[in-house]
Amino acid sequence: MSNLDPLAQEFVQFAVECGVLRFGEFKTKAGRMSPYFFNAGLFDDGAKLGRLAEFYAQRLLASGMEFDMVFGPAYKGIPLGAALAVELARRGRNVPFAYNRKEAKDHGEGGTLVGAPLKGRVLIVDDVISAGTATRESIAIIQAAGATPHAVLIALDRQEKAIENGQDVPYSAVQFVQRQLGLQVCSIAKLGDLMQYLSGRSGAGMDQEHQKVQAYRERYGVDEG
Repeated sequence: MSNLDPLAQEFVQFAVECGVLRFGEFKTKAGRMSPYFFNAGLFDDGAKLGRLAEFYAQRLLASGMEFDMVFGPAYKGIPLGAALAVELARRGRNVPFAYNRKEAKDHGEGGTLVGAPLKGRVLIVDDVISAGTATRESIAIIQAAGATPHAVLIALDRQEKAIENGQDVPYSAVQFVQRQLGLQVCSIAKLGDLMQYLSGRSGAGMDQEHQKVQAYRERYGVDEG
């Protein structure tokens, strides 16, 4: 199959086997009825989280993106960023890691930031970018600390139209972060990779899922050009 990304295919299969990537009917944050759902919170044991960290690290290092430290936004980004930092250190790249709290702590060291001081080029790690809101919040936190929000690493790019003021717009949340916020975005896999995974399993009872995801992409997909 043309343009097959082996790492992405391996990740999609891993996510399906873990029950993290499911098929059915799911209401998204945007209010759409999606035929698939990705819930990174179900990478819920040490082995799954460790394997996920390997995927993040492999994609990140292969991308060539430069960064000085890792930031995990509350809440899902905290274990993801921590796991990535551990895996990078295991691979010989030991970098500082920090995360934020949703509520400021009024005792001990106080504040909303935990971990290493934010400085240099900061890599934000999360599961998906749904609307860009969480990314904007991370950018504000990083800039307020005097550091540079440099790039975002996510697990899955849904490659679908974002919504503004209740209306579909011709670009995705990822494209918004890239074009309007000026950050590089790298994902382990994209919706296109999921489509390739499903099309390669037409004889394994996945025809219906493939058709539904294809129809969803035709309705809500974005032009990647």
